[in-house]
Amino acid sequence: MYIGRLAPSPTGLLHLGHARTFWIAHQRARAAEGTLYLRDDDLDPQRCRPEFAAAMREDLRWLGIDWDDELRQSARLPFYRLVLDRLIARGLAYPCTCSRRDLAQSLTAPHEDSDDEPLYNNRCRPTDSASRARPGFDPATNYRLRVPDGETIRFTDRFAGPQRFIAGRDFGDFLIWRKALSGDPDDAGLPSYQLACAVDDGEMGITEVVRGRDLLKSTARQLLLLRAVGLPAPEYFHCDLLRDQAGVRLAKRHDALALRTLRAQGLTPAQVLAMF
Repeated sequence: MYIGRLAPSPTGLLHLGHARTFWIAHQRARAAEGTLYLRDDDLDPQRCRPEFAAAMREDLRWLGIDWDDELRQSARLPFYRLVLDRLIARGLAYPCTCSRRDLAQSLTAPHEDSDDEPLYNNRCRPTDSASRARPGFDPATNYRLRVPDGETIRFTDRFAGPQRFIAGRDFGDFLIWRKALSGDPDDAGLPSYQLACAVDDGEMGITEVVRGRDLLKSTARQLLLLRAVGLPAPEYFHCDLLRDQAGVRLAKRHDALALRTLRAQGLTPAQVLAMF
């Protein structure tokens, strides 16, 4: 049975580019007579706002996109911690004390026209003997996944075709957990986009992930995570991106192309769909 998902992040108004991807996901799920989830990727406490979450639901329904069930990532933090603990216990995740810039990027999905997580220099990667010690979770520490250097990760995308990435060359050890910043003793930190997205897709039994082709490299990372925690991997459909007249990928900075703006201008759903 087909199981798909929409995964908007409520950090701004829904724009035309994301709407097109969600429309494709919706059409593929309905054509397969499958189940479609709406997953609220609301892990970033600094940028996610309830008014954006409400607006995106209203705009999706206005466009004709419906779903069968929904969940919020912010309600699944204990599950993500359990996954992290398992990775630490197996020596696959290690504490990292460097790169605030990486940490800022780790909560949101990378994109091809922004700074993807840079290739890590392994400064904090423990030696083999040290990694066998496997210290327990420390909420005041960030964590990275140790990637198998030199391994080729291959998958065949249902839209973009065969893909090939080499761990340690195309991407390095990547952040999977951001340390607690509030000083609150109950604050255990937050999972990165890569960890939360991968384990949700696997645990929810998603059979096909539809998203933009700017996330092809993220798929290689997430396949490693899914394998590490023993969860099934979905198939992937990375569609082309909508771009503005200058060739720049449409993003939430394009306020003029937010669905809310287009609606206010009097456009109908059919007219918006024609822009895809």
